[in-house]
Amino acid sequence: MLLLALDTATPAVTVALHDGTSVVASSSQVDARRHGELLLPAVDRVLAEAGTRLDAVTGIVVGVGPGPYTGLRVGLMTADAFGLALGVPVHGVCTLDGLAYASDLTVPFVVATDARRKEVYWARYDDSRTRVTEPAVDRPADIAEAVADLPAIGAGALLYPDTFPQAREPEHVTAAALASLAVEKLAAGEELPAPRPLYLRRPDAQVPKNYKVVTPK
Repeated sequence: MLLLALDTATPAVTVALHDGTSVVASSSQVDARRHGELLLPAVDRVLAEAGTRLDAVTGIVVGVGPGPYTGLRVGLMTADAFGLALGVPVHGVCTLDGLAYASDLTVPFVVATDARRKEVYWARYDDSRTRVTEPAVDRPADIAEAVADLPAIGAGALLYPDTFPQAREPEHVTAAALASLAVEKLAAGEELPAPRPLYLRRPDAQVPKNYKVVTPK
């Protein structure tokens, strides 16, 4: 097994290789505006560090969000392209689950990432491997009662300390955590979700309504 994992659902552009036993190479850079520029060089860097080639990869793991439309689709389209070119399976993993897994917490807690527009993407967990709510997008003040007194991880939690007073690291997901979680689930015989995006809201760019016709009749 050699899994290539990547995620662009948050400001972190993150890539890792996992050989089924451990992470053999990884790279993470935080830049919310350069997902497209940074992702493929990061893949090249990780492959070089591991001393292997892309055609040795036996599977792809990609974070499916939730996340902003522009950044999230970079990782998903890249994962789909690799999967088609190599003829290998592409597995989706919820980005929030990857953050939860990295926390290694054994008590109930919340994961919250920055959704912009003064909102967060969030979910509740019983422990680092068990999510108990579906991912959602809300204003922090609207979920304050639901997350009261719970530890919280992620950039969204760190941004809103009034709602998440027990906010802590990690701030962003890593592909190393996504890969490790995927390997654990696959070894247990669990089926991973399809690599389809969790946008949770419509993109900003839309076809205008009632636009003026300028072509001759």
